[in-house]
Amino acid sequence: MDGLADSSVVVTGAGSGIGRAAALRFASAGAKVVVADINADAAQAVVAEIEAAGGTAVAATGDLGDQAVADAVVETAITSFGGIDVLVNNAGVMDSMSAAADVSDAEWERVLRVNLTAPFLLTRAALPHMVAKGKGAIVNTASEAALRGSAAGAAYTASKHGLVGLTRSVAVMYRDSGIRANAIAPGATLTGIALTVDPDAHGPRVLARYRQNIGRLAQADDQAAAIVFLASDAAANVNGVVLPVDDGWAAV
Repeated sequence: MDGLADSSVVVTGAGSGIGRAAALRFASAGAKVVVADINADAAQAVVAEIEAAGGTAVAATGDLGDQAVADAVVETAITSFGGIDVLVNNAGVMDSMSAAADVSDAEWERVLRVNLTAPFLLTRAALPHMVAKGKGAIVNTASEAALRGSAAGAAYTASKHGLVGLTRSVAVMYRDSGIRANAIAPGATLTGIALTVDPDAHGPRVLARYRQNIGRLAQADDQAAAIVFLASDAAANVNGVVLPVDDGWAAV
């Protein structure tokens, strides 16, 4: 992909699923990749996979909802690779499809912390370095749940709508600094994300009515291809966009 050779890229949630696929694609394009994941073993395994293919990568681990960890991830890119050119906020967790009246404090706080607070903290940590360089690309993994109210529970839906708002705000605020911010909105995708649902609860019963519109299940690499495109110079004039990667679900 244009402009990615020798670039410094941070991918969160890169130990598995869409994040792993994106890390491998960036590395194959010649980028140097910080593989960030809360699972240290998974992150190291992806680093080893990239290095075995002749690429360059380092691991960074920890809870990205902690500002100190977010700062350390960005610092890893700077000390290891001389800067940060691309930030991919991909790490995420699913909710239990709970309706608003049924969401526990713990579920709400966990989903918002991982899906919205962590991308904000990483973006805040990366922006000064991108501004100083006069160039940068941020790609966030949103969801079909960011486009509608029928794709997930209240916590997940709110977190992904918030992530779209963050994406668009950054796009407007920093475009004069040469920074682009975009998001993908994946539809149903085969990943390792955990989903625990009580099918008899109010939320899952209501949402079941709308499942016939989801289209085919995507592979993680389908989403990764869109992420790498948005980060590349091929998308140099694409900014503030939320790109559905969903086999047409958003069009139904």
